[in-house]
Amino acid sequence: MKKLFLYILLVTGLCAHAQFGTQVFSKDPIVNLENFDKQRVHWGYFLGFNSYDFKFDYINDPKVDIELKKSTGFNVGLVGNLRLFEYLDLRFEPGLYYTQRDLTFHNVEGTTADKLREVKSTYLHFPLLLKFSSKRTGNVRPYLVGGVSRSLNLSSNFNVKDDNMTGARFRMKKWTNYYEIGAGVDLYFEFFKFSPSIRGVFSLNDEIIRDNDPNSPYTGNIESMKTRGIFINFTFH
Repeated sequence: MKKLFLYILLVTGLCAHAQFGTQVFSKDPIVNLENFDKQRVHWGYFLGFNSYDFKFDYINDPKVDIELKKSTGFNVGLVGNLRLFEYLDLRFEPGLYYTQRDLTFHNVEGTTADKLREVKSTYLHFPLLLKFSSKRTGNVRPYLVGGVSRSLNLSSNFNVKDDNMTGARFRMKKWTNYYEIGAGVDLYFEFFKFSPSIRGVFSLNDEIIRDNDPNSPYTGNIESMKTRGIFINFTFH
């Protein structure tokens, strides 16, 4: 799946690159899609990458922090854009986000398998964002974006009774709320608009489900665990 995803991005990038010099960044470019942003509503889709992290707060200072290993996941989704004013749009970007984070609990006695928890997450992500665009220059228009979002973790183990102590199951809450902030640029081509962007995502609530034993070496000393993430998306309209 990842190889197919990278192949799609590569082919799309090569096709777009053929138009970059003459239609977007040339000294006197032909103005493409001149009235595109005047539409009241328009749609698109995005492909991208993500890197999720956890921020841990502890009840007591641990001798050794929980070690976290991140990986690069992928994103895919749809974009709905509502024009509010000339420089302000409201966007809804529902998407599917896949990632994995590996946690190593060094304070746990036992084998490497006892210490390691692979946290695989598949999120349905629902952001509602405000897009603040600058004045368009030729075929380029930078923008800032920010807003709030909510996600459903399909791999949370929320309903599983076994925990880290009884079944080696790391459990998280199903729903999480976030705030998001980022930046991007709209590039106008002859037949479509291409918008690469980068966005930071920060959880507003504690996501961990603690083990049944309040003294569990896995969760007993965790005051809160909140997701942080970086999204890099390539949007096509």
